[in-house]
Order: sequence, then structure tokens, then C-alpha cells
Amino acid sequence: MNRIAAFSFALSTFCVALSSALPLAAQAAAPQVKTQAPGYYRMLLGDFEITAISDGTVALPMDKLLTQAAPGEVKAALERAYLKLPLETSVNAFLVNTGSKLVLIDTGAAGLFGPTLGRLMGNLKAAGYSPEQIDEVYITHLHGDHMGGLVSPEGKPAFPNAVLRMDKAEADHWLSSEKLAKAAAEDQSGFKAAMATLKPYQDAGKLLTFSGSTQLVPGISSIATPGHTPGHSVYAVESQGQKLLVLGDLIHVAAVQFPNPAVTIAFDSDAKAAAPQRQKVFAEAAEKGYYLGVAHVSFPGLGQLRPNAKKGYDWLPLNYSSKP
Repeated sequence: MNRIAAFSFALSTFCVALSSALPLAAQAAAPQVKTQAPGYYRMLLGDFEITAISDGTVALPMDKLLTQAAPGEVKAALERAYLKLPLETSVNAFLVNTGSKLVLIDTGAAGLFGPTLGRLMGNLKAAGYSPEQIDEVYITHLHGDHMGGLVSPEGKPAFPNAVLRMDKAEADHWLSSEKLAKAAAEDQSGFKAAMATLKPYQDAGKLLTFSGSTQLVPGISSIATPGHTPGHSVYAVESQGQKLLVLGDLIHVAAVQFPNPAVTIAFDSDAKAAAPQRQKVFAEAAEKGYYLGVAHVSFPGLGQLRPNAKKGYDWLPLNYSSKP
């Protein structure tokens, strides 16, 4: 080793020894962000692009709300899935880009259910779209967490260039002054909210109804599934041999109602009719491998069903793809 190399070695050894003897400088802790990433997720369905959009989550006491379950069944099913009560429940909507039409299915709650919801508009914009681009809005049913986002805080159409479509039986029920007058006091707010929300679209001549199972635009059809509400609709989206069913409130709790579709919920207007509708759609979806878009399954609420060896169905969330 020559003298220069020896000096360099000695100097580096001294620096290492000195650094180990000195206390490390304290690093300031990075602040916690405490916000979630923008809530949207895309998948391709044939030639169509589907974007799941989160409106947020809401905590619900599902052990008290779910009905027709055996004693302890709900709590046990949630515990098996490592879920706690009250259950943090997603509220999801689905945007379908057919290439010629931009169709939004359900609109979230806006300000109707507190500060943890009402995020659909921000997430729609984060996903690269503006509300003015929406051509059509389809509502599965007129409960507040599905139709609240139809209007702005000023009471104007939130989607000013869109037509609004829903089953005629659904519109007739919630827009009926006679049914409002006969409703129990605790149920009247739902009628009033629906009337106020739909009025701007009615006034603009943009509220269009259909009856039962109907093709609305090429590739998107309604499927009549009354029970949860009188005109509840599932929407079928089809392209290039692939099919997605957007279920609305056909199901609320994946950990309970996929294994046992007979379990209903207190929000059903006719639970005896709602359960068979759920069982019918689940059976067909599992048999044919349809994709499902589910409003209240953990975001993004996209997946498929497989028959369970014991009873009911297993929920298989969509495998994540970065393509999409």
C-alpha cells in the first residue's frame, strides 16, 4: 500500500469511528396524511370501460338492521370476516363509458347522510370526468344514498346535460302525494327528499321512466327486481360477450348475505319479495360467471360469485389490474 492509499484508508477509518461516537441527528417525524386515495377504480368490460366511484362509507348497526337471520348469525358471520360493528359500509356508484355514451348508475348520498359520504363528485372529477359530460343517469331506486347526488347544494341538477331514468313504479311510488300523506311520520322524509331531488329534472323535462326490463342504450338494460323498493332495478351492462350486473340494494352485507341470501334488511319495503329477487340474480350470476357491481360491498364493489359447497355463495373480489 503506497502512502497516499494508506492515508486515505486511515482517514476513512477515523471518520467512521467518529460518526459512530456522535449521537445521530434527530429526524423530524413525517406528519400523518389521514386522507384516503381518490376513490375510483377502472375495469374493461369488452369494449366498455367501467369506473367504480366511491361516495364514501357510513357506519351501520347491521346486527340490528339485518332480518330473517338466525340468532347470532350476523355477528358470527361478521367476526369470521374480521369485521366490527357498527359496520363501515361502502357506498359505490358505477360509471359506464360505452364509447358513445357516458352513463352513471346511482349518484351517492351528497349531504343526506353526514360528512363521511358525499364524495362522489370529487372522485368523479379525480377519475377524469366532469359532471357536464354525463349523458344519462340511471337510478336503481330512490333511497337517499343512491339518489342524493342528483342535485347540487343549490338544488340544481348536478348533471346538467343528462337525462334521468328509473323504473316508472319507483317514480310513481315516491312522487305520490297520496302515499306521502299516508306514510308513517318517520317515513315521510324519504318521500320529501325524493320529491325535492327529482323536481329539477322534472321541471327540465329530463325525467324519463321505463317499465320493467328495458333496453336503455345499446349495451345497457334494466332488470326489474322489485322488493327492496316497489320499482328497484338492477342494470345489466354487456359488451363483447361479457356482462356486468349493477345490483343497487339487492344486497347490503357481503359477509352475511352472500352465504345466506335469505337474510333481508329493515330497509326493504317488501322483504318477502326482495329475498327471492336476490336469490334469482345470485344463482344466474354464479352459473354464468357475470361480474357484479355492488353498491354496499367494500369499494370498489366489483367481483364474481361462486357457489359455496355448503350453502349460498362465495364472493370473489375482482383481481386488481393496473392496465385496467
